[in-house]
Amino acid sequence: MKVLITGFDPFGGAAVNPAYEAVKLLPDELGGNEIIKKEIPTVFGKDEEVLRKAIEEYSPDAVICVGQAGGRSGMTVEKVAVNLMEARIPDNAGNQPFDMPVKEDGETAYFAKLPVKRMVQAMKDHQIPARVSYTAGTFVCNDIMYRLLYMIAREYPEMLGGFIHVPYCPEQVLELPDGTPSMSVEMISDALKYAIEAICGDADEIKVAMGETE
Repeated sequence: MKVLITGFDPFGGAAVNPAYEAVKLLPDELGGNEIIKKEIPTVFGKDEEVLRKAIEEYSPDAVICVGQAGGRSGMTVEKVAVNLMEARIPDNAGNQPFDMPVKEDGETAYFAKLPVKRMVQAMKDHQIPARVSYTAGTFVCNDIMYRLLYMIAREYPEMLGGFIHVPYCPEQVLELPDGTPSMSVEMISDALKYAIEAICGDADEIKVAMGETE
C-alpha cells in the first residue's frame, strides 16, 4: 500500500508546526507499505494545488492530511469536513475568507473516507490520548480535508482519505496559560504511525460507539 501523509507549515506567527515535524519523523517504509511525506502550505487554495500535484505524481492508495489544533489535549481524527471557509486569522498568504464555500459545486459536507474509529483505537491501544472529532474547524485544516474529500468523490473513488489534528508541542506552550495541553513531536509521530498501520492492516471500520454527548 502507498500512503501519502502531509503536514502544514508553521502559521499564525509560530516558529514550528508539530504536524509536519511529526510527519518528517515517520519512516519511508512501514510494514511493507510505502510512506510518502509532503509539506503543505497553510494557504487556502494553494493547499489543494500542492496536494493534487502529489496525488498525481505518486498515485497513493490513501492520503492522510495532518494539522495543528492548539488547545486540544490529544490526537483527534476528523470525521467530517464542511463546505465553509471562515478564517479568524489570515492564512500565510494574507487571505482571510469570510462565510465562503470551499467549492461552489461541492456537498455541504463530506465524511472522512478512512476507518476513523479504528485509527483512534490503535492510538489508544498504545496509551496515546486520542478521540474522534466531529469538527475540523473552518480554517485551512478543514479546507484541505474538504478539498481532499471532494477530489476523492469526483476523481478518485477508490482512494482513502482524511485528516488528523494534533496538539501543540511542548515548546509552543512555554508562554501560554498554565494548563495548556501539549504532546511531544515524537509521541505525535508514533500516533501517526499507529494510524497508518490501522489503515494498512484493515480499512474496515470497527463497531464501537465514539460519539459525543454535547
